[in-house]
Amino acid sequence: MSNTSAQEVEAKARQYYDSNDADNFYYQIWGGEDIHIGWYKDMEEPIFDASRRTVERMASKLKQPEGARLLDIGAGYGGSCRYLVKNKGYDCTALNLSVVQNDRDRQMNKEQGLDDRIDVVDGTFEDLPFEDNSFDMVWSQDAILHSGDRKLVFKEVDRVLKPGGEFIFTDPMQKPDVDEKLLAPVLARIDLSSMGSIEVYEQYAKELGWEVVEVERATEKLVMHYSRVLQELKSRETELKGAVSDDYIERMKTGLNHWIRAGEEGALSWGILHFRKKA
Repeated sequence: MSNTSAQEVEAKARQYYDSNDADNFYYQIWGGEDIHIGWYKDMEEPIFDASRRTVERMASKLKQPEGARLLDIGAGYGGSCRYLVKNKGYDCTALNLSVVQNDRDRQMNKEQGLDDRIDVVDGTFEDLPFEDNSFDMVWSQDAILHSGDRKLVFKEVDRVLKPGGEFIFTDPMQKPDVDEKLLAPVLARIDLSSMGSIEVYEQYAKELGWEVVEVERATEKLVMHYSRVLQELKSRETELKGAVSDDYIERMKTGLNHWIRAGEEGALSWGILHFRKKA
């Protein structure tokens, strides 16, 4: 994508996540900590619990020692960083483009006594405001799809990672050579012309000389997640009125159904991708 289109994608993402409707929806539905796909045991499980299990599963794959530096790109409300500080002893930096989400993140860090261990930075992952070789790990959850230049995101991650550093992330992705008609409603909803794929991300890693540590495919979790969010939205619709506009709720229902349908029809993929920079 061109620089102009990448900037347009960034501006639309920032406008969306800074809106009162989006902020109130995500904060209320996900429990205020996480905004990513959950690792569900069943469809009755709370979204918060399943979302936190994804964090736990990803964290278990990291073997860096206590005190290592981790950067979360597209950090949302920063729940992953708070978990990693408390349970892994990492020093974390949460980078995110939404000022509204970052304000909530900083407040929760302060309330939980973690503001001295987590640095919340306003910024984008196509232009990371950090020195070369600054971090032992880079982490991201379901955020890279919003980039207008995903290859540049990988290059920036490579730049700020120390030699031997790890990049672990999840992302809603498309299957290779998928029928564009199946993806069109999803792409229209998120104002994008394409999504990444496991194969494309592995190719980026190869070009950078990275090692593929593990790719854990779990597309069924994506379908379960959007189904569970739709179920939760319908059950709490009355409660959300006043905080979230009727128009946003209806558009969200439509969008969630598009994600579910595309997943069920085999157009999407999702999982945990774990790479290591060459030492």
